[in-house]
Amino acid sequence: MSLAFFRRSDSDRVSGGRAKSRPRIGVALGAGVARGWAHIGALRELEAIGIVPDIVVGASIGAVVGGCYAAGRLEALETFARALQRRSVLSFMDVSFNGGGLIGGDRLRARLEAALGPMRIEDLPVRFAGVATEIGAGHEIWLRSGPLVEAMRASYALPGVFEPVKIGERWLFDGAIVNPVPVNVARALGAERVIAISIASDTSSRGATIHDSASSPETAAAAEPTPRSGVMDALRHPSQWMRRAWSHDEDAAPGLAAVMVNTFNITQDRIMRARLAGDPPDYLINVKAGKIGLFEFHRADELIALGRATVRKAREEILEHLELEPTAPAPPES
Repeated sequence: MSLAFFRRSDSDRVSGGRAKSRPRIGVALGAGVARGWAHIGALRELEAIGIVPDIVVGASIGAVVGGCYAAGRLEALETFARALQRRSVLSFMDVSFNGGGLIGGDRLRARLEAALGPMRIEDLPVRFAGVATEIGAGHEIWLRSGPLVEAMRASYALPGVFEPVKIGERWLFDGAIVNPVPVNVARALGAERVIAISIASDTSSRGATIHDSASSPETAAAAEPTPRSGVMDALRHPSQWMRRAWSHDEDAAPGLAAVMVNTFNITQDRIMRARLAGDPPDYLINVKAGKIGLFEFHRADELIALGRATVRKAREEILEHLELEPTAPAPPES
């Protein structure tokens, strides 16, 4: 038997004629670069167990998935993600040496605009907000109105990787710097119960201080990376340079973009734990996707399946923590 939960506009007549409605549900989608495709599966599985969010907020890739969900375009995003191959991922990365990032972002913007058109956040059927960070001031910016595509771009603009995005008078970049899993934003928009979905690595929350190095001079010398030709190499062979820059091969020195984003990821993890400790959600879903590289966008099938499986495994706990009562589906019309 399938399960269904009352939407906020629906009511259940109980003793005394008092109307009982379910609480307004908010979902906060965390950052995670390519691993954020798991949000697609998580949202699909939440709907499968009867939880349809009234409010969706996100940071970075969470803003992309959340924005598409709020716009009713999650299926289109899923189709796009599943179709990505390693080569096609590289084709969306337009190398730039003139702006504030390695990637100009024009190709990705064109793809998003083709899929979403001129949609505005305030016109979406589901309430949505993306989180971004203001350059210089460091302010946390909640993007709750204006063009949806621009809000997404600002929220996922990784520092040093994507060029920052100007909205109004502010230059903005990745919201994960200040609020990786924006639970407080969902509450501010009216959510009475908040589910947070964090894309965690397998070693997330296990950071430690290591006092002694296990390496010897011999192993250190053996691990010394092969010199690269930097900018000139990028100009001569941009596609090969992009592959190395985004490399996550454990046996080779990390590429430039991999170093920047992994550094960002470590910082983000520490910020996330501090923010969630101060403002915990009603239920936190940790999708452990650390065995998939931060830039392996072509592994959407695995990530979407992982998101679904994680939510399915936590089904009973989610319902208990959100205090949701399942109801029998409506009888078929005669």
